Amino acid sequence: MCGITGWISFGEDPGHRPDVIERMTAALAPRGPDGAGVWRGPHAAIGHRRLAVLDIDGGAQPMTAGAGDAPPAAGRPAAPDAIVLSYSGEVYNHHQLRAELRSRGREFATRSDTEVVLRGYQEWGAGLAGRLEGMYAFAVWDARARRLLLVRDRMGVKPLYYARTPDGGLVFGSEPKALFAHPDCAPRVDAQGLREAYGLVFGTGATLWAGVREVPPGGLLEFDPDGPTERLYWQLTARPHGDADLAATTAAVHRRLEHAVRTQLEADVPRCSLLSGGLDSTVVTALLADELRRREGPGARLRSYAVDYSDQAERFTGDVLRTGHDAPYAVEAGAFIGTAHDTVVLDPHTLLDPGHRAAVVVARDSPIGVGDMDTSLHLLFGRIKEHSTVAVSGEAADEVFGGYPWFHSPAARAAETFPWLLVTEDEAAMPLHPDLAGTLRIGEFQRDTYRAALAAVPHLDGEGAAQRRQRELQHLSLTRWLRQLLHRKDRLSMAQGLEVRVPYCDHRLVEYAFNTPWELQTHDGREKSLLRAVGAGLAPPSVLWRAKNHYPATHHPDYNRGLQKLAREALDAAGGRVRDLVDERVVGSCLTTEPERLEWGHRLRLERVVDLALWLDHYRPEITV
Repeated sequence: MCGITGWISFGEDPGHRPDVIERMTAALAPRGPDGAGVWRGPHAAIGHRRLAVLDIDGGAQPMTAGAGDAPPAAGRPAAPDAIVLSYSGEVYNHHQLRAELRSRGREFATRSDTEVVLRGYQEWGAGLAGRLEGMYAFAVWDARARRLLLVRDRMGVKPLYYARTPDGGLVFGSEPKALFAHPDCAPRVDAQGLREAYGLVFGTGATLWAGVREVPPGGLLEFDPDGPTERLYWQLTARPHGDADLAATTAAVHRRLEHAVRTQLEADVPRCSLLSGGLDSTVVTALLADELRRREGPGARLRSYAVDYSDQAERFTGDVLRTGHDAPYAVEAGAFIGTAHDTVVLDPHTLLDPGHRAAVVVARDSPIGVGDMDTSLHLLFGRIKEHSTVAVSGEAADEVFGGYPWFHSPAARAAETFPWLLVTEDEAAMPLHPDLAGTLRIGEFQRDTYRAALAAVPHLDGEGAAQRRQRELQHLSLTRWLRQLLHRKDRLSMAQGLEVRVPYCDHRLVEYAFNTPWELQTHDGREKSLLRAVGAGLAPPSVLWRAKNHYPATHHPDYNRGLQKLAREALDAAGGRVRDLVDERVVGSCLTTEPERLEWGHRLRLERVVDLALWLDHYRPEITV
């Protein structure tokens, strides 16, 4: 999967400070435990950390080639016509692209998809982006043109950040921490950054960090001596649904999902699936297991993993996002499909360990998380990494197929705000200090952002009001809510050196579902009707008809009690800076609640107070409001 970084300057020669790119690359070491490399030349220094998945011996980076057709190489000396690639991700159609490029006279020295991207740039330039299928973020430095190209995949599965330097240059990286390793890019936060963080609108572009931006999903950025130019090469569009009836629509969804799963099984390292016991992961796991048996014989068994807590069976209590205990359904699904299933059981007390929590905050570069659910996911990924390097996830099915409560709630459909603010209780999850809240005016920011988000939704002429509103909810979910989930999964998995693939983010599947009429998407009166129709025969009936269930949280009162203790300590930590940012009166009521009676939404407030203290202590950001 890998981590990429680099520094471009048309004033200072980055080669005169070789330690800078070394530090930037080292900041991404967890993303690439299998190797590291840097390239330096006039105006550019490029770094790479490698997680080897395809062509273990031949895919070292940065990978370079001449502007002609010289064989690519990692570590090639700087040349005036060098083309240098630092690439992260997986291009699932690299075999087809390789064949096309060979037909055009391009020669290959490796089996890696990395070389396909390099050769594709030589052939098509920035036009390469629209030909790729997969999840990726990459940088191409074209020395002869003195131009940097940054590209991010359509759905934003892989992250990519950049910032300008005082001399007019540019630094980029898979995570902000790589940028902060550059001496001219310090961690700073201003009022707009705090709005982006605590407004929970999940935009792309501006970030929590002042001066640091994301390349948008489906976007590319070109940077040369005239400055940066950013544009989209893909975005969701509205078009008529082409299939005549439910049967044809279900078959079309099945074909697209099966193709996505089949292409995402390829790897030269051990693979597994994340099997929670819900519909989304079960369908993907079943398709993966079938494809594995087709390739390797009827005895081939896919590994699958679920997470559970030692107290869950006895103490589970439902809340706004959780309807039942997952683990038994995961075991049943694994037996039905025939996987080698393993449930990773975590002790709730382990989730309180300050070292684990700090690792999560550092992985995310952010104080905005979901507490024990982040820590447990991070620990789960660590356990999986002991046996596998690639895991396949059911993430994004709810956004693609309308699985969240807000798609089906009259109140959410009628509300003039982001629907998750009504359902998840997140809106009050971080009560800000009254003086800070007055400055930030979060409510106004949310309203303005919501209006802009609705204006970006594409529609068809003549759409009825109900279809129009559902399209809006789906667009908001796919372009905003999903982004923070993909960030979470990428950061916490890559911090453990694990690659997680997401077949439901295949752009052809997303485009098709986005343009499927709502009456077909809810044909059985339930959420995710189309996916349930595809899953018939792939999942046991108990899973097939199970209600949507969110990622599990522990319910042990000892966890709540320990969290309250950590939150009290957090208020005094980081030189007292936490008290400047949070409303102690609101937090105080959560601290005095009996642990057995602490509600999930109130507990989330304490989780974010703890994470805020850890974030302040690690990054020591300059905060100006």
